[in-house]
Amino acid sequence: MISDRGTLVVIAGPTGSGKTDVGVELALRLGAPVISTDSRQVFRGMAIGTAQPSAVQQAAVRHYFIADREVSDPYNAGRFEAEALTLLDTLFRTHAWVVAVGGSGLYIDALCRGFDALPPTEPALRARLEARLRDEGLDALLAVLRRLDPVYYETVDRNNPSRILRAVEVCLQTGRPYSEQRSGEPKERLFRIVKIGIETPRDELYERIDRRVDRMLAEGLEAEARALYPLRGCNALMTVGYRELFDYFDGTISREEAVRLIKRNSRRYAKRQMTWFRKDVDMKWFGRDEINSIENFCKKFAE
Repeated sequence: MISDRGTLVVIAGPTGSGKTDVGVELALRLGAPVISTDSRQVFRGMAIGTAQPSAVQQAAVRHYFIADREVSDPYNAGRFEAEALTLLDTLFRTHAWVVAVGGSGLYIDALCRGFDALPPTEPALRARLEARLRDEGLDALLAVLRRLDPVYYETVDRNNPSRILRAVEVCLQTGRPYSEQRSGEPKERLFRIVKIGIETPRDELYERIDRRVDRMLAEGLEAEARALYPLRGCNALMTVGYRELFDYFDGTISREEAVRLIKRNSRRYAKRQMTWFRKDVDMKWFGRDEINSIENFCKKFAE
């Protein structure tokens, strides 16, 4: 059983907000390990495109759920919830604090709240939806989701086919929007949870995202994407940065257009992330330079 004396500090924020640096610095101050709540950093071979913590950061603080499974592994938030809770059961026996860092709202919700009971998959319906995804592409399923559940459509990761397919599936099975069925009571967690959001003015955030894309390219993103290209059908690679470069490799767009789209789609993704996080009334917002205030807030919370 996880100790009720443990405190999980969640550091959340959009891509490019600086949450990784904040999380590592806070973990050092608290003597805590870090759990990644990023749905893509968990995969090997994607270090640049998913902005995994640097080798220096990982040497300074023990990280979990970073590059510890293959791209072909069909990983999801449900598996993450189960594995992360098992890990916390161990970590809280020797640590008073654990820091969770990431921008995947669904993974954060899985860790902090758990999932509501949803209907099991109907094989025939799933087969029809998978065929439509294969034949008509992701945009076709997104159009269905927008019609059936405009609320969830605004926040869903539009680069995640399995998540979109599942939402459409639940809507069609139940006749109710998926978003309405994800708003139940949270599951009990036998540890304290404090949520910290890292906010940045929009114009500044977008400039940081553009600069980060340039830096990723300089660090070898294109070569990384080429190495992953044979696996492009894997769900893990339906991700901003790789998808656009794959189109460039296919010859359907120029390299310049791929770079432009990576920046544009990254900014759009950040906007959806902020929409998700702003709905969380438990989130306390700080700037990325307010590490002292964040530390003090966490310690006061745990008193």
